[in-house]
Amino acid sequence: MNNPTPKGNEVLIRVYATSVTTADTMMRRGDTLLSRILLGFIKQRKIFRIVGTELAGKIEIIGKGVNRFKKGDQVYGFRGFGTGVYAE
Repeated sequence: MNNPTPKGNEVLIRVYATSVTTADTMMRRGDTLLSRILLGFIKQRKIFRIVGTELAGKIEIIGKGVNRFKKGDQVYGFRGFGTGVYAE
């Protein structure tokens, strides 16, 4: 599998650790009205199929417009209401 190429203002992070939060488990179960509204009532919405909101890792590749970080920096992050941290 080829690594994605970050755009000018993006970085590619190799994720070494992530968490499993209450929000992640609620999204997987879909057992509350709020999670059903966000995820979809019958079929899960495509944007929420890969969950995960927190990560820790190392920067592998930086975009041309990135000045704050360099390759090899150790970083951590939180996606807020975004998801997808569990993706490969």
